Amino acid sequence: WVVDLKTAKAKRLTKAILNANMRDVINWFADGSALLVKVVPEDRQPLINTESATPTGPTVSVSDGKKAQNRTYQDLLKNKNDEFNFEQLTRSTLVKVDLNGNASNWLAPAMYGNIDVAPDGQYVLVTRYKKPFSYLVQYNRFPSVTSVYTQQGKFVNDIVSVPLIEDLPKGFMATREGRRSVQWRDDRPATLVFAEAQDKGDPAVEVDYRDAVYALEPPFDGTPSLLLKTHNRFSRIMWGDDNHAIAQDYWWNTRNTKAYAFNPSDSNTEPTVIFDRNYQDAYSDPGSFVTERNEFGQSVLAIDGAKVFLLGDGYSDKGQFPFLDSLNLKTLEKERLYQSAYTDKLEELYDYKVDEQKLTVSIESKSEYPNRYFRDLINQSLTQLTDFENPFKAIQSVKKEVITYKRNDGLELSGTLYLPVGYQEGKQYPMILWAYPREYKDQNSASQNTSNPNEFTYPFWGSPIYWVNKGYVVLDGAAFPIVGEGDEEPNDSFRSQLVANARAAIDAVDARGLIDRQRVAVGGHSYGAFMVANLLSHSDLFAAGIARSGAYNRTLTPFGFQSEERSYWEAPEVYYTMSPFMHADKMKTPLLLIHGEADNNSGTYPMQSERYFNALKGLGATARLVMLPKESHGYRAKESILHMLWEQDQWLEQHVKAK
Repeated sequence: WVVDLKTAKAKRLTKAILNANMRDVINWFADGSALLVKVVPEDRQPLINTESATPTGPTVSVSDGKKAQNRTYQDLLKNKNDEFNFEQLTRSTLVKVDLNGNASNWLAPAMYGNIDVAPDGQYVLVTRYKKPFSYLVQYNRFPSVTSVYTQQGKFVNDIVSVPLIEDLPKGFMATREGRRSVQWRDDRPATLVFAEAQDKGDPAVEVDYRDAVYALEPPFDGTPSLLLKTHNRFSRIMWGDDNHAIAQDYWWNTRNTKAYAFNPSDSNTEPTVIFDRNYQDAYSDPGSFVTERNEFGQSVLAIDGAKVFLLGDGYSDKGQFPFLDSLNLKTLEKERLYQSAYTDKLEELYDYKVDEQKLTVSIESKSEYPNRYFRDLINQSLTQLTDFENPFKAIQSVKKEVITYKRNDGLELSGTLYLPVGYQEGKQYPMILWAYPREYKDQNSASQNTSNPNEFTYPFWGSPIYWVNKGYVVLDGAAFPIVGEGDEEPNDSFRSQLVANARAAIDAVDARGLIDRQRVAVGGHSYGAFMVANLLSHSDLFAAGIARSGAYNRTLTPFGFQSEERSYWEAPEVYYTMSPFMHADKMKTPLLLIHGEADNNSGTYPMQSERYFNALKGLGATARLVMLPKESHGYRAKESILHMLWEQDQWLEQHVKAK
């Protein structure tokens, strides 16, 4: 279907069945006259029912002596039947369909992945996957070929052929050798850009520059020209014009990121590092670059002479005050063009029109739903664009504030505190503490407060905020930093820091005389669920816990998890100490476990909750396991969400409020 935006009328272009299983299903040609779509091929064969099919032989996997350390993923191919079904489900015919519905085959059936039309529309970049498949890694590491075709579907040249990748070097910053991140340059008609590792893709190799970035002009068979080299792993480029572009890199282990201003037309001039910072340091965040559409319809840097523009969140130790800055790429001088001054509202900056000097902003408060405005910087006017009302009347008047407090080692922490509806001063209430642990490499970043008390109170399906209507104090988003500075890894002291965070949060609210500290529950989702099980196993701070979609036995994720790079064999004591399953005999606090039966998130197999519950039950702990049918890592069905809320409410009423 295509919709005419002027008349708001829709027209059906084709009755063909599209194949939406693999990325980029519908692609516009640059002139807007036609679409390039993925269609189910006529020769698709019926899928094999893997549950009832007769086996054709054994499933064989081979280790050839190379290290292949991969994260734990679900839903990988498991046998020949899966291979056959995968191929049938991912094969497509690329078909060109014009706006009158005339269709013609553009490329023959294959397992097509990314489809990317050049800015001028003359070429199309196409990735197709090939055999052999793997039972160890996801499909994006299967063999592939990325090629360029003309807009008529005529082959031009192969850009990169990638083999099966099962054995990357160790570490989060590992990558493959050869050309990667192949993409069109947004400010040129048809120039390809790609990165290549200078360290063989191995983070352990010491080099001055981790990546080099190259450009390749049509007909894409010549020698690429070097654009720049990056000290860290290349991340992205924001193109401006022939003389201005900004590249970004990052390095996980140090949390460092750099931004480089460079001239794409002058490879003899060294790039200028304009930002060199810790990307977890919210207070020093310079913001995101403002972009605009160019003549090709691509997003490029908004440039005024040598100036670019940045929209920042504006976090500081005094609060949040979003800003608009200009940055001169020649002199590196900054100028603040606007900064929000609201202390009773939150103003977020979304876009800036350079020629008009006009910002698109959103303004909200605790009880006022976000609405959009134009802020004119020339005449200092504010024009309202939307008028949405608060749809959550039941919690509109709830008392809310961001509190700050200190951990026993002096680390500054924070959380958003909600008082129950009908709160009476002097009365002590039960409390729900909801949190998610995060790892840091420095105390400065870990102690920063990025919560705004004026942010609209938006209760999503998994929120604990609903319980303010049932007589509970809620401390949501309580800071749970896990810090490891220098050579120390955060998880080396995970358990002790976890308990210290929880104790500090409870002490802070209790010091206000708001709660009965004998009636405090703790809850979390995913890694937050892992946190809950650890807290209940190693402290006596809580009356009950709620753990949703978690992982509890880290030996089942032996090649790393969350932010842990080390394998089980490198740090067995860390894996053991952090695994609640290994300490199930210490569980003395009632624990509600909830998990989606079809959870396909890395590491959080449904088996994690099932085995943990069996251990708890076998050891005499008070626990309840709820498996939600057809649900993945997050829950979608109305029935599932309502039942989840009911389970949580019943658990809290029985084990916390009634205590």
